[in-house]
Amino acid sequence: MAFELMPLPYDPEALQPAVSAKTLGFHHGKHHKAYIDKTNAAVEGTDNAGKSLEEVIAGARGSNQGLFNNSAQSWNHGFYWNSLAPSGGTPTGELASKIDAAFGSLDELKAKLVERGVGHFSNGWVWLADNGGTLSLEETHDGDTLADSGKNPLLTIDLWEHAYYLDYQNVRPDYLKAVLDNHLNWDFAAENLERGSAWKYPS
Repeated sequence: MAFELMPLPYDPEALQPAVSAKTLGFHHGKHHKAYIDKTNAAVEGTDNAGKSLEEVIAGARGSNQGLFNNSAQSWNHGFYWNSLAPSGGTPTGELASKIDAAFGSLDELKAKLVERGVGHFSNGWVWLADNGGTLSLEETHDGDTLADSGKNPLLTIDLWEHAYYLDYQNVRPDYLKAVLDNHLNWDFAAENLERGSAWKYPS
């Protein structure tokens, strides 16, 4: 069965003005779709047909860079859509306690996410992850992913220019601040933490 472009979990206008409907239209409908289409073309008629996206990623890592890039980017984008929400709220319960223990406060975590995101050279992703019971910030470059890393990703922010260029041109800090202040999906992060294992791309 071919992988499908997962729908956005909210209306394309729901993240405005932080992320415009125009940006989401291109990012989801063209970039993410292209990764899905290329992954499907690469696995058709091979031993990977019928495997989960996570299995494809793990099998391609270090052996088939083209398939790895497209399958990992397919997963990363699905995870990113869920990492955002129209109204992100604030973390509570165990997640809030772990944030305070690892970073001092939610504000400190946001500041460090901005710092890491701004300092990340070129394309990639910055992640909040559960690393053996302690929360950590992780970075992956280009199409790399935490899907098969052994760490449990809780949230991610896309640092590729196509995630923000239409709205912010080259001013990545403004994009990061707008998303972090208003649209991180803390419910999604809490679900990932409670489950204790990496999110699965929907079949």
